[in-house]
Amino acid sequence: MTQPTTLGNRLATPPPGVAAPERLVVKVHGSARRLTWSALVLIAVAGATGWFYDNLPAPLEDWMLLAVAGIVVLLLVVLPWLVWLSRSYVITTRRVIARSGLLARRTREFAHARGYTISVRRGPIQRLFGAGTVVLSNGIDQPLRLVDVPDAALLHETLADQVEVSQILAHRDAQPGADAVIPPRPPDPLL
Repeated sequence: MTQPTTLGNRLATPPPGVAAPERLVVKVHGSARRLTWSALVLIAVAGATGWFYDNLPAPLEDWMLLAVAGIVVLLLVVLPWLVWLSRSYVITTRRVIARSGLLARRTREFAHARGYTISVRRGPIQRLFGAGTVVLSNGIDQPLRLVDVPDAALLHETLADQVEVSQILAHRDAQPGADAVIPPRPPDPLL
C-alpha cells in the first residue's frame, strides 16, 4: 500500500534533514476600501471638467481647468493608489515579509520558526468588511503590523498554522538520529 503524497491541499513533509522549499502562501495588500474617496474624487473631477469645459467665465481658459483637474487627480487619486499599492504583505512557508515605501523600500521579516504571538484588532467598519489589523510580536523586536488586511481571521489562522508547522520541522531537524546525515540547506530563493 502506498502513502498519499499530500493530504488535501497540504504539501508533503520533507524527510528529516532535508530543507523544505520556501513556498508562497499568500500575498496581500491592505483593504482597498481606503480608495473609495479617491474613486469618488475621480468621478467628481471628471464630471466637473466635462461640465465646465468650454463653459468658463471670461478670465479663465480651458487649459487652466484641465491643469487644475490634472493636479487634483494626481494628488487625490493617483498618489493614494500608489501608496496603497506600495504596501504589501507576503507570507511564505518560512517567514512573513512586510514591504512598504514608494521611493525607498522598507522590508521587515519575521521567521515562523522563531515563533511569535498573533493578535487581531478590528474596528466596527473593519468588522463590517471582514478586515482587520494583524499584529505579530516575538517579544524581542518591534511588533510587525499588517495594517487593514482583508479577511483577517483567515490570515490569523494561516499564520498560526505556519508557526506550528515551522516549529515542528525545526524541532525535528534539530534532533538528528545517530546515523543521519544532514545535507546543507540551499540558499533562500528571492521573492
